[in-house]
Amino acid sequence: MTTTGHAGVEMEMLHETATGIFLDAIETCSIEAAFDRRLRFTGDTLERLIPGDTPASINLKDFRRIFVIAIGKAAGPMVEVLGKRMTRRDGVRGICCSVSIPEKRSWRFRYFEGGHPLPNEGSLQAAKAALALLEQAHRDTLVIYLISGGGSALFDLPLDPSISLDDTIAFHRVLLGCGAPIAEINALRKRFSAVKGGRLAQAAGEATQISLLLPDVPIRALDALSSGPTIPNATTEAEVKDLLAKYDLLAQFPASVRAWFERENPPETRERRGLWAPLMARIAHQDSASARVHSPRYPAMFELLLSSHDLVEGARAHAEAAGFYTVVDNGCDDWDYADAAQYLLERFHALRAEHGRCCLISGGEVTVKLSREPGAGGRNQQFALTCALELARFAGHRLLVLSAGSDGIDGNTRSAGAIADTATVSRARSFGYDPEKSLAAFDACPLFTALGDTVVTGPTGHNLRDLRLLIADEG
Repeated sequence: MTTTGHAGVEMEMLHETATGIFLDAIETCSIEAAFDRRLRFTGDTLERLIPGDTPASINLKDFRRIFVIAIGKAAGPMVEVLGKRMTRRDGVRGICCSVSIPEKRSWRFRYFEGGHPLPNEGSLQAAKAALALLEQAHRDTLVIYLISGGGSALFDLPLDPSISLDDTIAFHRVLLGCGAPIAEINALRKRFSAVKGGRLAQAAGEATQISLLLPDVPIRALDALSSGPTIPNATTEAEVKDLLAKYDLLAQFPASVRAWFERENPPETRERRGLWAPLMARIAHQDSASARVHSPRYPAMFELLLSSHDLVEGARAHAEAAGFYTVVDNGCDDWDYADAAQYLLERFHALRAEHGRCCLISGGEVTVKLSREPGAGGRNQQFALTCALELARFAGHRLLVLSAGSDGIDGNTRSAGAIADTATVSRARSFGYDPEKSLAAFDACPLFTALGDTVVTGPTGHNLRDLRLLIADEG
């Protein structure tokens, strides 16, 4: 943002403050610190530090081999942290699939560069490699899954081998543009994929399995993280059909994908249900003894390392340290971007009427229903531009909205998001942009880039959902 005059300098400083709160919140969410709060390796013992319903410790000497499968935008950093903490090297092999191949690599791993937000050839090759590795797993094998956000696209393989990569990409593109919340999108991805909805864990048979999670989904919907490769699929066939009808998806799918979803008997095998019966029974608080089919040395472990809550609380702490009266409202999670903007702006104006220097924080994600040929942008820039049109009514006031993704990527752009203030619309028009047309075309990024108001971080190694800051500095 480049400005002139005293008011412009003050607004530029407010932009810097908002950006600083966002970056500090991400910095607070250290993967290493989160790992050390939850787990500890002492010699050949893996100790769980937070009490749970699984054993407090696992003896690595019980296993001849240890397989590590890392999936998602934080796969590289998670592999690096695990490698520093786990001194065991003998028998360790792994798969790492992320948006890029890390500079620091181990010969024990195979690395894949998957596609995001749409899968690519690397996505399919990584899934095939992981399934091939898990075919070698037995009761004397420990499998550690490192799962973070983005894995639904980065790591995928059609359950129907006749479906091509191009049709797989088209399937994902339709889902991303339909306006459905992530849990519904991933329910359909599970029906399509050979590695989602618990099918990856199914491939590991009797191996002991540990899932370490960095979710980009609501905590109440952890099975939507990377479409739940290690968590049982609770979505019924009736629910799948309802979703297909709700968003009129079958007509938009490629013919091969449409034929797959129209099959009368989807491949939900008795073996798969039998494998997961113990876990499903525990979730339902039922006696699972009679349902146990396989007998791993230790029960499956699921450990939540970080979440959107940690990101929001980090932002709250930094906003309060900067002197803002701070309120958190996550009530519009998974709402349409326009409805979320209206809701948060109404809450924001009510808040600043009582507290001239305030910060309203909102975590989670909003949804966008895309046109057939969207421009350059993402849900965060779409949200910010919507807010800009409303904030234009308050010219001269020091008000702004920052909306950005914790992964550093917003939609099909290299920006994490954008900042809008009371002068965004007038400045955009002076540069020859029509904000309403940019919004309608889902083409907000060129406008914000011209103004110097995109939030650019580069890949952060995180994916803890989005963060929205609505700030007033008139106290």
